[in-house]
Amino acid sequence: MAEPAIELIGIDKSFGAVRANRSIDLTVERGSIHGIVGENGAGKSTLMSIIYGFYQADAGEIRVGGKTVEIADPNAAIAAGIGMVHQHFMLVHNLTVVENVMLGAERSPLLSSGIARVRAELRRLEEDHGLEVDPDAVVEDLPVGLQQRVEILKSLYRGADILILDEPTGVLTPSEADHLFDVLKQLRAEGKTIILITHKLREIMAITDTVSVMRRGEMVATKKTADTSVAELAELMVGRRVLLTVDKQPARPGDPLLTARNLTVKDSRGVTMVDDVSFSVRAGEIVGIAGVAGNGQSELLEALAGIRRAKAGLIVLNGREIDPARESDPAEIRRIGCAHVPEDRHHMGLVLPFEENENAILGYQDDPRFRKGPLLDLDAMRRDAREKIEAYDIRPADCRLKTANFSGGNQQKIVLAREMERDPDVLLIGQPTRGVDVGAIEFIHKRIVEMRDAGKAILLVSVELDEIRALSDRILVMFAGRIVGERGPEASEAELGLLMAGVDEKEAAE
Repeated sequence: MAEPAIELIGIDKSFGAVRANRSIDLTVERGSIHGIVGENGAGKSTLMSIIYGFYQADAGEIRVGGKTVEIADPNAAIAAGIGMVHQHFMLVHNLTVVENVMLGAERSPLLSSGIARVRAELRRLEEDHGLEVDPDAVVEDLPVGLQQRVEILKSLYRGADILILDEPTGVLTPSEADHLFDVLKQLRAEGKTIILITHKLREIMAITDTVSVMRRGEMVATKKTADTSVAELAELMVGRRVLLTVDKQPARPGDPLLTARNLTVKDSRGVTMVDDVSFSVRAGEIVGIAGVAGNGQSELLEALAGIRRAKAGLIVLNGREIDPARESDPAEIRRIGCAHVPEDRHHMGLVLPFEENENAILGYQDDPRFRKGPLLDLDAMRRDAREKIEAYDIRPADCRLKTANFSGGNQQKIVLAREMERDPDVLLIGQPTRGVDVGAIEFIHKRIVEMRDAGKAILLVSVELDEIRALSDRILVMFAGRIVGERGPEASEAELGLLMAGVDEKEAAE
């Protein structure tokens, strides 16, 4: 039998008092897709970062192809045939595709001949693996699905036989995710080994051969995917039975708390992204907006939150009329009783170098509870942060830790705790469970429903159709900046998918 592609033996890693990995043993067979699942903070990304050389283990051994290797940095990992596609892409946005692929791997003192060599190799890789992308496109102009292809091409160009993907579908549309899976299956058929980290258990069931489960830094189980189930994996991850459906009673909506009238919003290029949109969200209901990413949902949320100035239209919030073409003040929107969980926690929701307790009050730092005269009351801030950490099970439970050192899912919980615990009348929430594990998803969904039942008006944007259908009392579908249909939560995925693709509402209903 062939040696396993990779073996980990007794891997240990601590960060101060936090023990992220505890005596991890793992065997990944060559030519397989091996899934790794676990709660946020379970140690998955730390383990993969050790394999890729970002961190060095405190103890343990790594074998590649049966041989013990020392992986002191990513260059050593690449030399061992290991590539990694990170959850947050490692691309230089103002460079082209071909420049990003060759960056750090230039093979010629003459840059022009090096670019020609990379371009020819890229063309071959694209044709072999179905990863077509314009080599001369500037990365920042590409949608996220194509940026991910660039990351995969980078790894293949460097000769990776083992490819690690960390939450690869967190920013992809369903069709982009399907294409990614086709690519991964083809790579497996060619003998490549894939390690897939994801919180989406249905994806694990659909594409992996084997799945390993981590919990609180330990490897608690490894199973053949065909011999397990979503329910069993969820229970192994969390250590208890997990409710995989949203438990909620029918809504009892009251008066509108949020109304948009003929709202038109342009992006920074002057392109109309929200085109004459009108709708209302009533007290005690959740209105979901479904749509493929890039159809105006992000700009709509930003305009409603006061972050982006609208071109035209009117917003009525808690009975107050706001002209978003002139009034564009997030602080004032918050004072009127509207909280906002942004879609992109890194660029809008958090300041990553700040401590957790500082991010826990971001935007609300002028609240008298957190002031001591002209200065911030650090003791009050840290008390408040510890309460939120306990209520939202944020790990590690350290309010002095830099926010950059929390996992993506725990960063998301920091933002959710900050906004939800303000007890707003209106909650704008974008991608609430992006990068979040199954146990935290259950908690977040329950908290959203509790807010609805307490009479709050909730506008929910998500690319996860299952989430939209499970949580929403009404579903609005956006396509090309317009609302093209309204449905109830009983609408099928196929019907919503047709509307999302721009099919006429009458045709979608047939």
